[in-house]
Amino acid sequence: MVMANMSKKKLKLEQIEEPKLYFAIRIRGSPGMSKKLDDTLKMLRMHKVNHGVLLWGTKSVVGMLKKVKDFIAFGEIDEKTLVRLLRVRGRVEGNKHLMDDYVKHLTDYKTIKEFAKDLHNGKIKYNTDHLYKVKPVFRLHPPIKGHRGSIKKAFNEGGTLGYVGNYINELIYRMV
Repeated sequence: MVMANMSKKKLKLEQIEEPKLYFAIRIRGSPGMSKKLDDTLKMLRMHKVNHGVLLWGTKSVVGMLKKVKDFIAFGEIDEKTLVRLLRVRGRVEGNKHLMDDYVKHLTDYKTIKEFAKDLHNGKIKYNTDHLYKVKPVFRLHPPIKGHRGSIKKAFNEGGTLGYVGNYINELIYRMV
């Protein structure tokens, strides 16, 4: 009986896949929020409404995202959207736009497109030596034509909150 339990545990460990690159956007503000949820949002670097961050889907990060799902929208970002996000809303120290010149100067890559491809594939992480001068938070506009449904309902109930899957790419396009 003990062996059966151990074999089940081993199966679970073998099924772990590589973490995905998530993008999370804060949708709601903080009035009436508990201190624990506010601290979790601060750990995720989402201090204000319409701030977005790139996150790797490790177990601890996914746990934090699930904890604050009533205040944020998150999902897997695709490569095309990541390139557009970095070009339009990416910032460097001094609040300057992230351009190909900065990427060439600060990293080993020649263009933002090459940089985004490796970032999306997981060859580089966001807060490493490659990116120490690139700001981790993206300050976005409110979405054009508003949010989908209500900002007080979950995505599967017709709202905008929680895990939204690929809809996050459309939301980013409307907020950039």
